[in-house]
Amino acid sequence: MFDHDLLTYLETYLTDERKQRFLDVLQQRTKHITVAIEDVYQLHNTSAIIRSCDVFGVQDVHVIEDRFGKRLDKNIAMGAEQWVDVHRYQTTTDCISKLKKGGYQIIATTPHNDSTILPDFFPAMKSAIFFGTEKEGLSVEIMQQADEFLKIPMVGFSESLNVSVSAAIIIQQLAQKVRDSDLNWQLTDIEVFEKRLDWTKKSIKDVEGIIKRYLSK
Repeated sequence: MFDHDLLTYLETYLTDERKQRFLDVLQQRTKHITVAIEDVYQLHNTSAIIRSCDVFGVQDVHVIEDRFGKRLDKNIAMGAEQWVDVHRYQTTTDCISKLKKGGYQIIATTPHNDSTILPDFFPAMKSAIFFGTEKEGLSVEIMQQADEFLKIPMVGFSESLNVSVSAAIIIQQLAQKVRDSDLNWQLTDIEVFEKRLDWTKKSIKDVEGIIKRYLSK
């Protein structure tokens, strides 16, 4: 539901620079590609991946907390997380189901030889890019449900990268490919409005009190 009057009122608490910054960032945001993180144990890696999504314009992040959920609960709501939408799941099945219902193809990142290399992959349809645990990689369930497999080409002695580094490389490359394309990759008008309102609220101290006073007029 649009509440333009409320947004206009709340924006009076922001500087013109802040309001314009929100508009500029939202023009580059996309939900055409999204990122899913399965049971990544190291908190700094989860945070780094979410930060990469923010930096490179991916609005949604899906976090599966099957094994490490209790540990992540109190640690995944700071910093860049306020600018992206973090969707959380207790099981891999729930995450895959929601993404497929949303029209996403499932892309599993894996160094397997039959994977498509990053330069050759183009997300013509909505794509959810899955990243797995640092040691074990993605679960069997995701590998079985995947529509395609993706890997970063490597020419050195090391066979793998830190998961947050891999994610940053892949997110940057795919986001740029999408923005350079003719795909309908930008947020809808409704989505832009919702994020403007959300980010504006997060930028104002005692915003609930301000809204309460506004509604009582």
